[in-house]
Amino acid sequence: MLGIRWRFTHKEKTIYLTFDDGPIPEVTPWVLDLLDKYQIKATFFCVGENVYKHPDIYQELLRRGHKTGNHSYNHLQGIHTHSDSYVENVEKAARLIKSDLFRPPHGIMRCAQLRKLRQRYRIVLWDVVPHDYNRKRSPEKVLKTAIRYTRGGSIIVFHDSLKAQRNMQYALPKYIEHCLSEGYSFKTL
Repeated sequence: MLGIRWRFTHKEKTIYLTFDDGPIPEVTPWVLDLLDKYQIKATFFCVGENVYKHPDIYQELLRRGHKTGNHSYNHLQGIHTHSDSYVENVEKAARLIKSDLFRPPHGIMRCAQLRKLRQRYRIVLWDVVPHDYNRKRSPEKVLKTAIRYTRGGSIIVFHDSLKAQRNMQYALPKYIEHCLSEGYSFKTL
């Protein structure tokens, strides 16, 4: 669909590491320290309400050189929200998140929402989602899924959220180490 980026078509081994749903004090600082350890920059799709509650963590994302994107103010599902309300919610988040990137929560929205939002934002989805937020999925399965589907130009999404914490904290360092050992580099969107 026009106006949406799922992945990049790179011949070189480049990965776009992204995080959804933060920032939160229980998880985001850990992610930032891990990324510093490997000297990797990522793109964080932030929920406006979390930015409002934790502005210091949001500023730390920026201070450390990461990019941010808008993930709505209240993590609304576009398919279940009237289009005008949805766009208003995204714009409310935009007052806190200065970015031309937008990722719809759950990766879905109505066509009317897409038409309106792509006038202002680059819409970014993903081609690799290891389901770290699924508490029924084992951390090992999260890692295996992330590795299996990654290829040059992939946009992978992890979550800096409480729901994903256990799986992500296991899988993310191992995923990064695997990708680096395979010759991949990491870029921001």
